[in-house]
Amino acid sequence: MTFGRTYNVVGAHCGGEVCDVVVGGVLDAPGKTMFEKMMYFWKKRDNLRNLLLNEPRGSSSMCTNLVLPPCNPEADAGFIIMEHEEYPPMSGANTIATSTVLLETGMVPMQEPITTLKLDTAAGLVTVTAECEAGKAKYVEFQNVPAFVYALDLDITVPGFDKPVKVDIAYGGMWYALVDAASVGLQIASENGRQLVEVGERIKRAIQAQTDPIHPENPEIRGVTVFEFTNPLVSSGNNKEAVNTVWFLPVGWIAAPVERVRAPDLPCYINGDNSPWANLLFIAV
Repeated sequence: MTFGRTYNVVGAHCGGEVCDVVVGGVLDAPGKTMFEKMMYFWKKRDNLRNLLLNEPRGSSSMCTNLVLPPCNPEADAGFIIMEHEEYPPMSGANTIATSTVLLETGMVPMQEPITTLKLDTAAGLVTVTAECEAGKAKYVEFQNVPAFVYALDLDITVPGFDKPVKVDIAYGGMWYALVDAASVGLQIASENGRQLVEVGERIKRAIQAQTDPIHPENPEIRGVTVFEFTNPLVSSGNNKEAVNTVWFLPVGWIAAPVERVRAPDLPCYINGDNSPWANLLFIAV
């Protein structure tokens, strides 16, 4: 049997979100940064993403990560994230899945009980800490790239609405738009899923047409690609609780908790609430 192309792919997930990791069979790309490498694959080698994410080898509900040599000398490895709609500079679930694969395959040496590694991403350097036991990464956390607010209560004109929709826009490795579900007459609940997606996509398209956030350090990272419905903060003693829901088309609802407790949420909530509190609990629906 003759093989035209062979890729070494490790199946992985984060909280049920499929985030496979390509560990071999793909040559490195030119570029002085991981962002330049990512753009090279997007513009010149996008056939790899299409092959791995589309049927019969993939599905609409998954992502794939490509491990490459890092550009940053501090990093242990570099990786590029491939999704159906785009190549996001940074993703929490994909970072956790890729870190787990790197450690459990021995590509990055595992030190028990704690391993610290640094990953070079298109958004910047991400530090990962993993609790390890018996050759397994049992718990993974990471320090994300800086998250910040671009705009609060931005008025967006949306077809079908009598008045502008208030939108918060923030960055946390990707550009996100956040809208209070109640402000557009919706409730975050599983039985309202179809309506949430229909209205949310309509709002997102209006946002994309009316505003174009640009990262201050990399002008090529621009434009809202992720939409999220939120509920207002609710106080409970020293804690504050927040409910949200996120999806990607054509993927559907996001399963991984880290993809539902998003980096942009926190700066938006902090900017809108100056009262003292100890903990913020996100509840994903």
